[in-house]
Amino acid sequence: MRQTDEIRDDFTGPLDQRWRRTLTGGGTLALAGSALRLALPSAVAGRYADAQIDDYTGLRLARFPWRPPLRMELRARMSHPICPPALGPDGDHDERGQQRYLCGTVGFGFWNYPLTLGGGIPRLPDAVWFFGASPPSNMALIPGMPGRGWKAQVVHAHRWRALLTGGPTLASVAWARVSGREATAARWVRRLTGANEAMLTLDATAWHDYTLEWRRDIARFWIDGIETLAAPDPPGGPLGFVAWIDNQYAIATPRGRLSFGALASTAEWLELDRLLIQPL
Repeated sequence: MRQTDEIRDDFTGPLDQRWRRTLTGGGTLALAGSALRLALPSAVAGRYADAQIDDYTGLRLARFPWRPPLRMELRARMSHPICPPALGPDGDHDERGQQRYLCGTVGFGFWNYPLTLGGGIPRLPDAVWFFGASPPSNMALIPGMPGRGWKAQVVHAHRWRALLTGGPTLASVAWARVSGREATAARWVRRLTGANEAMLTLDATAWHDYTLEWRRDIARFWIDGIETLAAPDPPGGPLGFVAWIDNQYAIATPRGRLSFGALASTAEWLELDRLLIQPL
């Protein structure tokens, strides 16, 4: 696919052949009306489950189709709200153990497909996307920002400058692990990842219009026409488009805590409508 190609998909007919489909652990795709539903009928703890479309599977990174400047518009909603970070590591279930929030991760936008439970290649992450993660995920990339929740997010770690911060970041994380003082390590983690993000407090179960403009010097995000994030120095690409829902969690903190796994969940889904990806 060339960068000059424009994508307009209303999901009103058979799923376009441009979309690579990943259905793992019972994940399904279904067209209903003018929406595409990516669903996990249920998920089992310890077994990865994913429902996903993308335009990069099988391609080398150099052939991923998208570079700035471009604009993405997407109408979307979810079966469950995303757990507010303030509710803590067990907040996705109520006092009777019933699921009340999404379990796993969910999102849409552009990334470079680094290594995850679903596959990928070992590389530092780049992303320009809307991203959600439930407890017990805790990917703390910015000092003072929660490591989970529903976010507009830019990550730009796949760059030469990040190599210069690798040593100091590891040293500061090791010290934080011993001392319990993580402020310095958190600042180095942000330098390494090049992260910028904003928390989103909307009701994700309702239809919303999500928009981003990815330019060479800045990435801007809007929801229902209201700007939520302006992030300087985004990735330069190439990146691939992805939309997914899965049952993965990841923990990576400035104190050096690292953990990955797959959560149990009841039925949950992400619905997409009116996707536009337009080079500018």
